[in-house]
Amino acid sequence: MSLASLRSRLSDRLAPAGGWRSDALAVSSDFDLNPGAGRPERSLRPAAVLIPVIAYAGGATVLLTKRADTLTNHGGQIAFPGGRLDRGETAVEAALREAHEEVGLNPAAVEVLGVSEAYETVTGFLVTPVVGWIAAPPTLTADAAEVADMFEVPWDFLMDLANHRRDHVEPDVGPRRWFWAMPWQDRYIWGATAGIIRGLRTRLYDPAVEAGMAAEDAA
Repeated sequence: MSLASLRSRLSDRLAPAGGWRSDALAVSSDFDLNPGAGRPERSLRPAAVLIPVIAYAGGATVLLTKRADTLTNHGGQIAFPGGRLDRGETAVEAALREAHEEVGLNPAAVEVLGVSEAYETVTGFLVTPVVGWIAAPPTLTADAAEVADMFEVPWDFLMDLANHRRDHVEPDVGPRRWFWAMPWQDRYIWGATAGIIRGLRTRLYDPAVEAGMAAEDAA
């Protein structure tokens, strides 16, 4: 897919950022592969991540980070730049702020194309994925307190279902826990990050979703 076609598809298939609501229902979650785990009733804490799509002449890539090992929550895991919303923030504002704080991405370099499906994490966050188009390779500087490393993965790799697999862990107590994983070279992309990527892939390319959107447009 050409860069122009990809940008057009993202713009057409994503929800408008201006229509974002903090009380949106999660479309996918950490519980999807674990229906027997029981989904607790709780008030979810709003959060947002930025999915930075970087346009290169040879194809688009997606920027990801490895969280610092010293972080209390999810240390060492692969993640998008992002975090919880500050009071009064929108998802877009939070995603751009966190990306600037974590990797030094200038918000002015990001064209927000829309938002993908809200995602519920097992830790109680309602995460809004904000998709940003970056027309030229950005200058980045990681905050060592939060980010151990940054890397880019080809868009085509992440969108290829052949690279999506179901992995699991065996906890000391309780049933086996399943999750999506998308290993890339020596990086292990899994959990909520992989679930968000899979949700984006479904929204963009699943024929059933595409048919539903066409019906909504015709109504």
